[in-house]
Amino acid sequence: MVQKELAVIFQQESRNLFKGKIVTVTVVHVTPNLALAKVYLSLFPANDKSAFLESIKEKSKTIRHELSKKIRYQVKTIPDLAFFIDDSLDYVENIERLLKG
Repeated sequence: MVQKELAVIFQQESRNLFKGKIVTVTVVHVTPNLALAKVYLSLFPANDKSAFLESIKEKSKTIRHELSKKIRYQVKTIPDLAFFIDDSLDYVENIERLLKG
C-alpha cells in the first residue's frame, strides 16, 4: 500500500517537486512496527542521481505528509521515509553490455 501511494504521489508531484524528472518507486521495505519505510527509487534522466536524491530527501517531510493524507485511516502510524537509489537497472544494462562484448 505504501509503495502504491508513494508512486501516485511521485507521479502527481513530479512537475512541482522534481522539475519534471521521472521518479519510479521500485521497492518499499517497511519495518514490522511501521516505524521506517526504505524506499528505493529509479530516476530518469539518469544524470546526477546523487544530487537529485538529496533534493528528494530534503522534501521527505512534504512527501510523508502527502502519504499521511492518503493512508492515515488504514495504518496506525505513518512510517518515516528513507530514500535510496535503485541501481538494479543500471547493473543489468552493464552486465548485458559486458556480455555483448
